Amino acid sequence: MTDSRILVDLDALAANHAALRARAGGAEVAPAVKANGYGLGAAAVADRLWAEGARSFYVARLSEGVALRAALGDRAATIHVLDGATPGSGDALEGANLVPVLNSLPQVEAWNSRARGRRLKAALHIDTGMNRLGLRLEELKVLVGAVDRLKGLEIDLVVSHLACADTPDHPLNARQLERFQEAVALLPDARRSLANSAGLFLGEAYRFDQARPGISLYGGGPEGRPHPEIRAVATVEAPILQVRVVPRGESIGYGAGWTAPDTTRVAIVAAGYADGVPRAAYPKGAVWFDGARRPMLGRVSMDLIAVDITDCDAALPGAMVELIGPHLPVDEAAEAAGTSAYELLTRTSARATRVLR
Repeated sequence: MTDSRILVDLDALAANHAALRARAGGAEVAPAVKANGYGLGAAAVADRLWAEGARSFYVARLSEGVALRAALGDRAATIHVLDGATPGSGDALEGANLVPVLNSLPQVEAWNSRARGRRLKAALHIDTGMNRLGLRLEELKVLVGAVDRLKGLEIDLVVSHLACADTPDHPLNARQLERFQEAVALLPDARRSLANSAGLFLGEAYRFDQARPGISLYGGGPEGRPHPEIRAVATVEAPILQVRVVPRGESIGYGAGWTAPDTTRVAIVAAGYADGVPRAAYPKGAVWFDGARRPMLGRVSMDLIAVDITDCDAALPGAMVELIGPHLPVDEAAEAAGTSAYELLTRTSARATRVLR
């Protein structure tokens, strides 16, 4: 086989969950398993995290929530849908027992109207400075002043999202905390959730009742670089297809982007941007093979990369090279490509074979 493969270390996932629970103190840790468990397989990830004690999960899309409910079967998990109660989603949300995270006054009104004498569960999203989804503070004040607009809703959770938690000294962190505290004071009976992965490392003030970590569960550091408490979960590997010698003065790949300064031994590896290797990985990108980092040579193509394996006798067709993993942390691979660990993990290809271990 020449497919790339993703080795998913579920024990490392569990260890990261434990580390984040320790950081959370007494707050609940509710994993984000959106984007197919950050590319690693939402069903397998949620199954292991359930075994580790997780009882609440977050997805982005309605379709993700429906699939996760099916995967978890009759387990009494709370599944929050971050997109909220979008038009036409009501039957599916109720049918799969999903909890919408209401993001706007129209969503609140639509979900409240659907209740029709019942009490429907919902979370309320407050925008404290991200300026994406969520009610502004002034909208929340109007909402809580009109009791009829909430009478059909069981709001047991108020959430917001930190924009700059991966930069601990950014002033927006403190401003968002202050705005969130003002917001939750208007709904004193609801639980509160502010911290993402990085937010858990900002200190006790950001913990509240529930944290919603994502990237650090899957091996990414809370500040965009490796962290000693966080283990690599995904190892992405691909096989060498061919070993060749490129003479001095000849180039490699599209655009002739790299020219050999001397005779160079090169491995052609069965991975490209269709496998999640960013096109921008060259010229800083590397792989790990035979005890060392080996630089990429020339432009990343759809299905192939070239790697310098001069003086490396172990490089033979079929040998696997590490693209992301314990020797090449996802944060470092992402930095080399000018992107984030989030993007690198979620862009892993569907054609890669996933192996749970």
